[in-house]
Amino acid sequence: MAEPLLDVRNLKIGATVYPPGEPPEDITIVHGVSFTLEKGKVLGLIGESGAGKSTIGLSSMAFGRGGVRITGGEVFVNGRDILKLDHGGLRKLRGDEVTYVAQSAAASFNPAKTLMEQVIETCLLHGLCDRAEAEKRAVTFFRKLGLPNPETFGNRYPHQVSGGQLQRAMTAMALCPKPDLVVFDEPTTALDVTTQIDVLAAIKEAIRDTGVAALYITHDLAVVAQVADHIMVLRHGKKVEYGTTKQIIEDPHEDYTKALVSVRSIEHEEKRPTPAPVLKIENVTARYRGTNFDVLKNISVDLHPGQTLAVVGESGSGKSTLARVITGLLPPSAGRITFAGRELSREQTARKRDDLRELQMIYQMADVAMNPRHTVGTIIGRPLEFYFGLKGDAKKKRIQELLDEIEMGKGFIDRYPAELSGGQKQRVCIARALAAKPKMIICDEVTSALDPLVADGILKLLLNLQKIEHVAYLFITHDLATVKAIADSIAVMYRGQVVRYGSKSDVLAPPFDDYTDLLLSSVPEMRLGWLEEVIAHRKMESAGN
Repeated sequence: MAEPLLDVRNLKIGATVYPPGEPPEDITIVHGVSFTLEKGKVLGLIGESGAGKSTIGLSSMAFGRGGVRITGGEVFVNGRDILKLDHGGLRKLRGDEVTYVAQSAAASFNPAKTLMEQVIETCLLHGLCDRAEAEKRAVTFFRKLGLPNPETFGNRYPHQVSGGQLQRAMTAMALCPKPDLVVFDEPTTALDVTTQIDVLAAIKEAIRDTGVAALYITHDLAVVAQVADHIMVLRHGKKVEYGTTKQIIEDPHEDYTKALVSVRSIEHEEKRPTPAPVLKIENVTARYRGTNFDVLKNISVDLHPGQTLAVVGESGSGKSTLARVITGLLPPSAGRITFAGRELSREQTARKRDDLRELQMIYQMADVAMNPRHTVGTIIGRPLEFYFGLKGDAKKKRIQELLDEIEMGKGFIDRYPAELSGGQKQRVCIARALAAKPKMIICDEVTSALDPLVADGILKLLLNLQKIEHVAYLFITHDLATVKAIADSIAVMYRGQVVRYGSKSDVLAPPFDDYTDLLLSSVPEMRLGWLEEVIAHRKMESAGN
């Protein structure tokens, strides 16, 4: 048999933690994990937040982030142990033989450089090709990944594109050097379901055409089933189960794997609206400063106390922009917003303290939503002190109560964001919003970074809080399984407009408009061959038109 491209043997990874008032303690994050990966194959790494997926993926580049270090084992790439490479050898390895697609594109791009400069940078630094060839490669991948105006897309800056477009640009950046191995760390987390299909298809095509191998890290088993040849299930830094994708999906052996495969949507009975909405948006239109086109066009929706309005649509449809308008970060050019019976000022700076407290937001990108120099306790405690004047033991007690609600123990109160997994960071952001005791929370993709089991726990927590506090949620998401589970009403957005709006039962009942039908048919199913069936169906429809 041919020598594997990647051969990981008895990998052990650790870190040093510094408990307050106690001596430093060495802990083990990954416990003796072994696996191999052949050229042209895809291995899916799946497990809950903090399971060690990203840590193991980064070890294929001999890299540990946030103080994490490889403490034992061997990692062979193309037949050599990369843990023994010197600094120069590692620089050549990273970006030449192995590339990486990060989970949070927003936190990974330089805001001062164009996307093209950053996508082709590795090719130029490693001398893989000249600028003209590098730009040609970049445009090819922009087109394959479904980015708008691929010939000129690279001229934009990171802030000028949507989160989903930015994630696809990072995928293009990783593929541009034509590496032997790509580590995909949640590459479709920020994408809507329709775009996700195109990206997954492009990744599969790139692997087939170039022979590149890939580690595909995700919490979505239905997604990884479409691209992976083998799947390794991880929990608490240990290998729970390893097998072919067919075996893991159809005949899982371990209880934890069975739970991942059989995780079901939350049962949520649609509630009837109360007479007076807590939020009323009337004919709102908005545009960004310095532009001459509307990004929101005549939006009108209501949200009632104790209910959930799900806002769905593809990347760039205006979902997060609507949230910015509601919170006052982007003043509308027309229309009005009424909250809790009072008209909100257009500018956030003109709003009263109760307006700010009662209307909270949980952001999509937890990485960039917290101050990296503040501890978890400081982050959660700030609204407690600002809005309620809590200090000392009273504040500490409430912080701990919030941490318990989001299933994070005492050991997290003194940690910094860099010491948390992506899912843990998002849970801290949820606790920060809950600390203000709001009447309404805008949830912007709050479960996108979480594995299905943890996501179910977070959604149940939010629904329980809704019952107790009668809080309303405006839930922005591209996960239609989540929409079906928690929504009372749904607004489908497309190109800045609401194209379908009403109760959940009405919106999800046929006949559908073309765009809603496309969204519903794009939800990944946990079975082999689903992606190929969807792509083939779309090609037939396109040919028919």
